[in-house]
Amino acid sequence: MSRALAVLSASTLMTILDGSIVTVAMPAIQRDLGFAPAELSWTVNAYLIPFGGLLLLSGRLGDLVGRKVMFLAGNAVFTAASLLAGLATGPGMLVAARFLQGVGSAMSSAVVLGILVTLFTEPRERARAIGVFSFTGAVGASIGQVLGGVLTDLLTWHWIFFINVPIGLATLALAMGSVPADRGIGLRAGADVLGAALVTAGLMLGIYTVVKIEEYGWLAGHTLGLGAVSLALLAAFFVRQARAATPLMPLRILRSRTVSGANLVQMLTLSAMFAFQILVALFMQKVLGYGALDTGLAMLPAAVAIGGISLTVSSRLITRFGARAVLLAGLALLLAAMGWLTRVPVDASYVTDLLPVMVLIAGGGLVLPALTTLGMSGAGADDAGLASGLFNTTQQIGMALGVAVLSTLAASRTGELLAGGASQAAALTGGYRLAFAVAAGLLATAFVVALVVLRRPERQAAPAETVTVA
Repeated sequence: MSRALAVLSASTLMTILDGSIVTVAMPAIQRDLGFAPAELSWTVNAYLIPFGGLLLLSGRLGDLVGRKVMFLAGNAVFTAASLLAGLATGPGMLVAARFLQGVGSAMSSAVVLGILVTLFTEPRERARAIGVFSFTGAVGASIGQVLGGVLTDLLTWHWIFFINVPIGLATLALAMGSVPADRGIGLRAGADVLGAALVTAGLMLGIYTVVKIEEYGWLAGHTLGLGAVSLALLAAFFVRQARAATPLMPLRILRSRTVSGANLVQMLTLSAMFAFQILVALFMQKVLGYGALDTGLAMLPAAVAIGGISLTVSSRLITRFGARAVLLAGLALLLAAMGWLTRVPVDASYVTDLLPVMVLIAGGGLVLPALTTLGMSGAGADDAGLASGLFNTTQQIGMALGVAVLSTLAASRTGELLAGGASQAAALTGGYRLAFAVAAGLLATAFVVALVVLRRPERQAAPAETVTVA
């Protein structure tokens, strides 16, 4: 089982790294491949749109055809696409390869948690496995930019993609023998082609709309029109699921207060955490003058804190006090971290103004495992892939909304301050402060939702084969 957990964690690490590793290499990619400035963002968007849009469908397909089959197929697609991206000779080839990477990531990521909760059924054992899984996610999110800078500087940007190939091949080889085979419940149990088309189109269009908000604005016809179509498609999907004889997503999974509440808290939390992951890095570079590598090293204590907590104590705390109590404690620490950032000065000192934030952000090491435990608590053997896909989908939606909302607010406030005569550094700092304040509000809302919606005492989880949705 430990080998299987290592394989699942390695696959997750690749997926998370690939979401951020490309960002610091974008200037080099633009120079080498001749991207127009307006097109460069598609090196990120082409990955995010299929990744977020296909998670729910991939999770359900894992339940139908077998989660191991879906996991292996996703890793194979991702590895091949990484090789193609590294060999790219033009913008079109790289964007196509990034799209395929997103497809492969969705296929494998959607079923990882489903495999994990059916493999580790004893509560203490499962909590420990989820702690390791969360540690992998925290480390991947934090070191992506550092690793991207190192590979780009020492080698070339091609290696941010080539590095996935040996890791992917090793993951495939080890997964064949270590991840247990499972028999899917069959396509007839949920082969809802219309439902699949509606949810995939709705999610992909919605994520595309969100990532383009910064370019078009919130009230532009592009945003409002495509947003309305996306919502209509998703509404049609839920109507379809309520009426279909073999629904793609049985709506019973949403009747669990724990599962629904955990997914909502996750969306709010990850929307807020964008302020830390991205905006703090921008503040260091644009206001304090840090380089890319210096920024990554400055944020390393946060990665160590989150990873250390999730790996060492989170499982014991969840087993002893319950996931809800651990979640509330972690959210309180994150709220304190974001509140500290709302007062960051233009001439901030790393030791007094930023390092305390890196320590408080350790609350993420409590929040991530607790949310994962709660989000998968209603998953039975037949629905584990679906619950995993749903949990990963709300994760991506939360991150995309954080990008759109907080970056737009920061940019708007910066523009206002510049127009009022503020210096560039002061204006940028004022914009970031506003984003941090809004992020604190999102975390406070997440705390209230967790306190109210998840108010019932948590019961010990039964084995995955007998768990039903409350």
